[in-house]
Amino acid sequence: MFPHTFSVLSEGFAADPYRYFAQLREQAPVHYEPTIDSYFLSRYEDVKRVLTDHEEFTTGILEVRAEPVMRGRVLAQMTGAEHAAKRGIVVRGFTGRALQDQMRAVQATAAELMAPFLPRGRVDLVNDFGKPFAVQVTLDVLGLERKDRQQVAAWHSGIAEFITSLGLTPERRRHCLECAERLEARLLPLIQQRRRQPGEDLISKLCTAEFDGIALGDRDVIALIINVLAAATEPADKTLALLFKHLIDHPEQMAQVRRDPSLLPAAIAETLRYTPPVQLVPRRAEQGAVFAGTTVPPGATVFCMIGAAHRDPEAFTAPDAFDIHRPDLGAARSFTAAARHLAFGTGLHQCIGAAFARAEIETVAAMLLPLLDRVRHSPGFRYRESGLYTRGPVALPLDFTPRPVP
Repeated sequence: MFPHTFSVLSEGFAADPYRYFAQLREQAPVHYEPTIDSYFLSRYEDVKRVLTDHEEFTTGILEVRAEPVMRGRVLAQMTGAEHAAKRGIVVRGFTGRALQDQMRAVQATAAELMAPFLPRGRVDLVNDFGKPFAVQVTLDVLGLERKDRQQVAAWHSGIAEFITSLGLTPERRRHCLECAERLEARLLPLIQQRRRQPGEDLISKLCTAEFDGIALGDRDVIALIINVLAAATEPADKTLALLFKHLIDHPEQMAQVRRDPSLLPAAIAETLRYTPPVQLVPRRAEQGAVFAGTTVPPGATVFCMIGAAHRDPEAFTAPDAFDIHRPDLGAARSFTAAARHLAFGTGLHQCIGAAFARAEIETVAAMLLPLLDRVRHSPGFRYRESGLYTRGPVALPLDFTPRPVP
């Protein structure tokens, strides 16, 4: 039997949650953590039920978990006409011609950041490239100055810590709130300037948009900016690094992707299923709900365990195998609301950055694969991941044979 002393907050779980997922699904599919008064669901069917039933399981928990650092209500808290209108404003900044222009900028940014490492034949794909790349691309989309990259990244880190932590100390809570306050102070004069002189960037589009015939207020714009900053930055660096790790660990599939680049979307989709960067999605149970014979009381916080759901054999055949040819994933729809995997959520509150993330990761991976010939893990490297709420490699040092830039 699963031990009563087990905790998802333990060091053992943090080190490797995947080794516990099967036991959780089979023996404790509704796991209760008394120290944070929360329930953790690990079966695919249960997780999808929570994410798609927006009346019984709401995003009201975000009032506590996100709103204080987002400086206002985020898209996931909205419903009805307000949600449709404001989501539409943001999504238009990531589609069509805007997306094509952004991908040209993404490719240029990736080439610029990778250039110093190509002659060396060695790069840490997380710390040398992935993290600065993800922040810089997001700043470009928003229309923020690149000289602010390190400072915005530091503030974003504090905001992300507040949202994703399951046990903040008072000191860390103060730090996170201070990061949000400083970012807000940095954004306010920019918002005023973009209202007077709008450009083609996303902040300008937010500043000139209307809801019910009324322009969005400063707090609305700030909350949406920080919403985009989190949504566009978090998945990119983690998914890119994980994609390369899995392909390196499965050389036959790496060779297939190199020979046939049309397989790249399937490889990205399988990476999102196999090791989703967002591992937990919180909801609040508005009424009592029963899962696997266990009653979750009204008002309880429910955490959907995306990583565990993705390894559920009731949902995916041989789920612990990485397989870019997986027939039960459906790569063509893996970046839409009809996605079989749940890495971007599902239903009404599917991540606004899904289409952008696909284009971004696919563009960069397609550029890097020919440049990083014979790419492999650096000698002596021991792989390690971190993160309970969002999860990814701590580092990914790679050796490769440099090829000339075409």
